[in-house]
Amino acid sequence: MPAFDPIIARQTWRTLEPIHGMIYFAPEATDAYAAIGVTGRTGYFASRAAPMGAVSAEVVVAAFFNFHPDLVRSAMQAAWSSATPEAMCRARLVAADAALRRAGGPWIDSDEVAAAAKLASIAARSAMLASEGRALFAGHAALAWPDEPHLVLWHAQTLLREFRGDGHIALLLSAELTGLDALVLHAASGEVPRRALQATRAWSDDEWEAAIVRLADRDLVDGSGAFTHAGRELRAQIERDTDRLASAPYAVLGPDGCASLRRAARPLAKAIVESGLLAGLGAQPPEA
Repeated sequence: MPAFDPIIARQTWRTLEPIHGMIYFAPEATDAYAAIGVTGRTGYFASRAAPMGAVSAEVVVAAFFNFHPDLVRSAMQAAWSSATPEAMCRARLVAADAALRRAGGPWIDSDEVAAAAKLASIAARSAMLASEGRALFAGHAALAWPDEPHLVLWHAQTLLREFRGDGHIALLLSAELTGLDALVLHAASGEVPRRALQATRAWSDDEWEAAIVRLADRDLVDGSGAFTHAGRELRAQIERDTDRLASAPYAVLGPDGCASLRRAARPLAKAIVESGLLAGLGAQPPEA
């Protein structure tokens, strides 16, 4: 086989990511979780962890990587006494269906979505053959596939996203970075403001500043948390390696298949962004 450019994996993931990512912001998800007795931040942690079973808070801390452990422990304290993992998975699928139908409008039943679902499922099913070391992905991979094309597409993109994420965490660990370290470097990139990363992950100012000092000692940031040359290069290398580790499922489709997948999925992804569902992320309609 000819060499597969990992940048294609990144382009394809980014184009389709709104189709998966909307579940974390959709009011339909909040309502579906509340209907089975799960409210607040517990809904996010329990719904995403549920495919792994009734795991402890410490497992969620490890798998999710960059959230403050106390936030996770608080959110997960009564999660499985409120709802079983199976109930959480059902609620999440119900929420995904409702949110995609609302945001996607006429695109939901389109030929494009059906074509995208077929291609994405080929890539995701190939990833299922290489789950070693990817615990969060493996939990999701064990779930039954839905039937409707828009939900097949959502589930496939969820699998591909968790596959990528588990590989990314492995690289961060290899670089001897903690979850908080990774957030500080993310903030240094300018892609997401520090205040957003710090607030959503519940790290205190003192903890954040201590991480800056720790990374400054490694010459990865300066005293203000801005990148040094070494820090910028390290993060760029981790991103390149993340693309490389995430490439195998997309390589099954090849460059032309990935281009077809992006082309077919783009209208739905764009509709989701334009619906305002991801406004908090500053998301732009996908063009890649």
